[in-house]
Amino acid sequence: MIIEPLALTPDHDLPGPLLTELTALYASNHEFYALSGDFPDPHDIRPDQVATALADELANPDVDVLLARSAGQLVAAAITLAHHPDPADPDPWIGLLLVDAEQQSKGHGRQLAIHIEDRFREAGRDAVRLAALDNNPGALAFWTAIGYEIIGHRKDRQLGRPCAVLRKILR
Repeated sequence: MIIEPLALTPDHDLPGPLLTELTALYASNHEFYALSGDFPDPHDIRPDQVATALADELANPDVDVLLARSAGQLVAAAITLAHHPDPADPDPWIGLLLVDAEQQSKGHGRQLAIHIEDRFREAGRDAVRLAALDNNPGALAFWTAIGYEIIGHRKDRQLGRPCAVLRKILR
């Protein structure tokens, strides 16, 4: 699997073919988006909606978007945040880790998570956090299986959805 940062055009736009790939990745996860409410119709996720969602992320200099490819195909993407908006929170965050629905359970998510952890470890960070929707037991099972511990519950900052906050020590 090859993991690389998302590269924008010189005009700071998403390249058209990449936007098409990302839209397909997002659209393959309609079950997740039905739970999250991030898109109006989880069965009809459109390129302009994905571009808008990513534009908000890419406007933040602390955000990285990573793309994972296997055999040339986009199989996963992740959004990380080097510094949480809450200054009392010392840890970087994984804001999203999304694996193509047809590629799940093949180790791509685990490999991408390990890559993210290694990046933060190399940057001198001691731990990493994320929030998983309380109504998404599959995500909670995935994250706890790879060593994340639930450290609390709260509503997310964007839409006020109930979430479990998980943390993993990076030693």
